Amino acid sequence: MSDVWSRGEVEAAITDYFDMLAKELRGEPFNKAEHNRVLQQILNSRTRGSVERKHQNISAILIELGYPYIGGYKPLGNYQDLLRSVVEDRLPSATDLNQTVNSVVEAPIEAIPQIDDLLSIQVAPPVHEEGASRIYEEPITRIQAVQRNYFEIEARNQSLGRAGEDLVLRFEHERLTRMGEGTLADRIQHVSRTLGDHLGYDIVSFEADGRERLIEVKTTRFGAMTPFFASRNEVNVSAKHDTQYQLYRLFSFRSHPRLFALSGSLQNSCRLDPTTYSALPY
Repeated sequence: MSDVWSRGEVEAAITDYFDMLAKELRGEPFNKAEHNRVLQQILNSRTRGSVERKHQNISAILIELGYPYIGGYKPLGNYQDLLRSVVEDRLPSATDLNQTVNSVVEAPIEAIPQIDDLLSIQVAPPVHEEGASRIYEEPITRIQAVQRNYFEIEARNQSLGRAGEDLVLRFEHERLTRMGEGTLADRIQHVSRTLGDHLGYDIVSFEADGRERLIEVKTTRFGAMTPFFASRNEVNVSAKHDTQYQLYRLFSFRSHPRLFALSGSLQNSCRLDPTTYSALPY
């Protein structure tokens, strides 16, 4: 059978993916393996691995369009043009999915999920298939068929940002306390609240030897590969304070918060995609 999927096969895979994604965002249980088996029967001769890779391709496309992805399907590029075209065509009329995503990104955070061991939430940074994490300096350019960028909307959710910063404050206090540096722990400052958000970082913490650790916090309810936004100031400050700067990326914040840290200049730790320009006529 041809490796190139037909439009009918692509439509079936996308329908299945959108259904699973909406359920995941609503917190409804579903079985990925069972979905895969059912889809194989519909497609007649595609393998389990082939279906899984197609779902990973859909994850990659959704991220590029400003949509969350299913946590268990790590984004995979090198997808066929037809797949992207059909995803773009289907998204505007995917009412159930759009309503679900919108309700998630705009919902206020009422409480930080219970965490038994704060330091256990830290994990290694994810590896992008091209070798770097991906962020955007400004909101992603609109795709004609897609009306909303949900990452942009989520980034404006102030209660989510505050909750993420509060969790990092607790994390840092616990980190230093366990190292026997309670005095340093008590000196941690939430500078984005006390001094404003112009500094390029949110929290001043410390290393065990007393050196300052400058922490910028970015929080999402979605998966580890979700892009985030960085201002020009944050990028410049990360380069200026390369040996002190840490970006803490909190993800899966709704139920099981996890954190990874990117050290030093964002120009070295991330793939930066500038998408807007400040322009004046000659």
